[in-house]
Amino acid sequence: MNNLHIAFIGAGNMAASLIGGLLAKGMPATHIHASEPSAERRDQLERDLGIHTHTDNAAACADADVVLLAVKPQIMREVCLALAPALKPGQLVISIAAGINCASLQQWLGHLPVVRCMPNTPALLQQGISGLYAAAQVSEIQRQQAAAILDAVGSSVWVPQEQLLDAVTAVSGSGPAYFFLLIEAMTEAGVRLGLDADTATELARQTALGAAQMACQSDVDVATLRARVTSPQGTTDAAIRSFEADGFRPMVERALQAAADRSAGLARELGGG
Repeated sequence: MNNLHIAFIGAGNMAASLIGGLLAKGMPATHIHASEPSAERRDQLERDLGIHTHTDNAAACADADVVLLAVKPQIMREVCLALAPALKPGQLVISIAAGINCASLQQWLGHLPVVRCMPNTPALLQQGISGLYAAAQVSEIQRQQAAAILDAVGSSVWVPQEQLLDAVTAVSGSGPAYFFLLIEAMTEAGVRLGLDADTATELARQTALGAAQMACQSDVDVATLRARVTSPQGTTDAAIRSFEADGFRPMVERALQAAADRSAGLARELGGG
């Protein structure tokens, strides 16, 4: 892994997080290049991370084993068409852009090995989870390389069909916002119950953190964890019954279906051509 040379096309927050994670895992800064139009951003990356930066995408990719595309989906086609002549046969391309499928990427870049991945924002704290899908041209070694890069900011899972990335987007890509919404709602409810805002905020945030850590570290599933803290006819039971009576599970299912449908819609809007 540390012998790889990686080029980042685009150096926003997610790219910088990945770069920071790779450096923390021992990758030499000299093996990482990034292209970025903002001079201020390039200076920051060189100063804080010690990597090579470029204004030209092709120059960034010159010696790369892996090219990671981290630009906005709306400009992906333009970036790929301009970059294609500079890429080498067999060079692995990883895209973290939502809504751009492998067929579109390969149409624009040539039929290179492409891995699509959907990270999420906790990657900024190296606590992310990414879903990955590999096109047919991707070798086993390249699959391992892609997973190692994304694992630098958390963990990763592979899906066997590309359309399942829409489900990954619905569950984990968009998922942090759902938990933020729950924390927000719990905080507001706590205030209405008489707590001051700071106390309600701290209680809701720390409860979410503790529950997530228990779910990740426990040797039993979350349904069992929930049952363990839900005494019959107790306070938790009263709240859970209220959630269920209001259709909590169907509401969550409808929300995630809406996110998955929108992910599929973006592919139709942004791909092709």
